[in-house]
Amino acid sequence: MAKTPIKNQCPYVKECGACHIGQKSYEDELIEKKKWVEENIGAYCNKVHDIIGMYYPYHYRNKVHAVFGRINDEVVAGTYAKGTHNIIPISACMIEDVQASAIIKTVTELIKSFKLWVYNEDTQRGLMRHILIRKGMSTKQIMVVLVTASPEFPHKNNFVEKLLEIHPEITTIVQNVNMKQTTMVLGERNRPLYGPGYIEDVLCGLRFRISPGSFYQVNSEQTQVLYKKVIEAAGLTGKETIIDAYCGIGTIGMCMSQKSGRVIGIELNPKAVKDAKANARRNGICDIHFIAADAAAYMSLMAESGQKVDIIVLDPPRSGCTKEFMEAAVAMAPKKIIYVSCNPETLGRDLAWFSKAGYIAQEAWPIDMFSFTEHVETVVLIQRKDT
Repeated sequence: MAKTPIKNQCPYVKECGACHIGQKSYEDELIEKKKWVEENIGAYCNKVHDIIGMYYPYHYRNKVHAVFGRINDEVVAGTYAKGTHNIIPISACMIEDVQASAIIKTVTELIKSFKLWVYNEDTQRGLMRHILIRKGMSTKQIMVVLVTASPEFPHKNNFVEKLLEIHPEITTIVQNVNMKQTTMVLGERNRPLYGPGYIEDVLCGLRFRISPGSFYQVNSEQTQVLYKKVIEAAGLTGKETIIDAYCGIGTIGMCMSQKSGRVIGIELNPKAVKDAKANARRNGICDIHFIAADAAAYMSLMAESGQKVDIIVLDPPRSGCTKEFMEAAVAMAPKKIIYVSCNPETLGRDLAWFSKAGYIAQEAWPIDMFSFTEHVETVVLIQRKDT
């Protein structure tokens, strides 16, 4: 990794709160993140490896969101100040994709020129609410999602035509309709205005379809590092039966299926399961099965029927695992559990529980997915003590 002293501070850092770019060097940040991981899991893990940082820690986000608003009667796009709904206009973010920032700036200008109303949270009037841009870093495909408060979109054909004229690199444009008074960005309805309504990206040699609401890691380069570390930790021989819990659109499970026997992906969100099944077909993977269910409940039923698996891979939310999930996981008596965590504090809590249940954390690999933020991912190899 190259030495990356920061010479230019981000002008928005004090108000935005999304990151701390400019306040410390990236090298110092990595040292602090490894220390944070060690402080929380060191008592329960035999070895914590050095953190795997990014070679170039800027402009890595392949998913970029901005909210539209008005300041002094001027249309702006940006982010909410930390802990508020006050919009900070941002023209270029140092951790977001450069093309995405340019497209957001163009769309903001087009909203002005087409005289479209910007949505007002207080009055609940107006049309344009948010813009979401997703980019396939391998395929270079770009999706622009325009979130509106109404299905009606005046001058939409001319708007789309002008946007494509300025940014011919855009692959698809989608109108997402969100008519609810909510903090959620996306609504339920998606209407393609140009292109297929989705993009694709390549990860670890596999091709994945990404819809407006699909979960997909925002740092493509480091995601491949993380997945390869998961596969390495699993020590696959080609015969293992694996459960991929909290599987989302199936990325981890499909990457592992290339070197294992059978994979069962479990995900509560039925839309994600639908995407996962489509991704498996797209890649010609037959030895993976996806189930729309609560992972803890489904694994409990499997354990009660006497079913066993060799490896359980889990990537839970920041709150970590529930006791019910961990009890169900142990009931299946896997030889290995591969825990992917985005929160060292809940990870430490869960490793303490697994230790009491007959499992020991052998090795941990911190991986920086989100430079200049307080987040760090950790891959942990947990083994049954009697193996």
